[in-house]
Amino acid sequence: MSRSSLRANCERCAGLCCVAPAFAASADFAIDKQAGQACPHLQSDFRCAIHATLRDRGFPGCVVYDCFGAGQKVTQVTFDGQDWRPSPQVATQMFMAFGVMRQLHELLWYLGEALTLPRARPLDRELSLALDETERFTEAGPEALVDLDVSAHRHAVNALLSRASSLARAEVRRPAIDQRGADLIGADLRSADLRGASLRGALLIGADLRGADLRLADLTGADLRAAELSGADLGASLFVTQSQLEAAKGDRDTKVPPALSRPAHW
Repeated sequence: MSRSSLRANCERCAGLCCVAPAFAASADFAIDKQAGQACPHLQSDFRCAIHATLRDRGFPGCVVYDCFGAGQKVTQVTFDGQDWRPSPQVATQMFMAFGVMRQLHELLWYLGEALTLPRARPLDRELSLALDETERFTEAGPEALVDLDVSAHRHAVNALLSRASSLARAEVRRPAIDQRGADLIGADLRSADLRGASLRGALLIGADLRGADLRLADLTGADLRAAELSGADLGASLFVTQSQLEAAKGDRDTKVPPALSRPAHW
């Protein structure tokens, strides 16, 4: 599976991200919405009525959301182009499948990146096997997809990705900086040398990372909402996603990984 297929194509989706997940009124969403309930801005053609003004209307969470292409996969492949609206039974199964597929596609994104890391080559066989198994899961029918123990699969793959990360970050020859899961909300990290740091799952909400060096830093699952990345170097950061960049603030001097795009709002 190419990495281009792991990017959302909303024109081939049935608006699943606007229906399946729940969200609560907050800084990210202007309203409450239950899981399985269509957003009031979802139109009959599955387009968003306020897509061009989501941030201004209080829905930045929608802007940064990334299904990694799971929406079109579930709509066009798993359910062969079906519409969830006529049948509550199909809708329920489709929404559950979407949740599983998104997790699988996210793992495919990370595994694809891990296979490009020169220092992680000793793990190429294991990574390739994990990628092939994950791809097979994405081709399963609705029932098998919903019944998949995706949590167990994620746990196994994440352990492998963590090993790949350690090998890649070993290129930075100094004691490792371990900030996995750290609470760095609002932290002043201006011009910080974070090369090779493990920031997996770190809370960097509103952190000031202007001018920080994040080359070979592992940012898997790091929360970068409203983090200031102006002038920061993420060009060789590990396991960054487009949604993380979209949630942060940056400028023309921010270096981003080659597989990602500079957000329009920077």
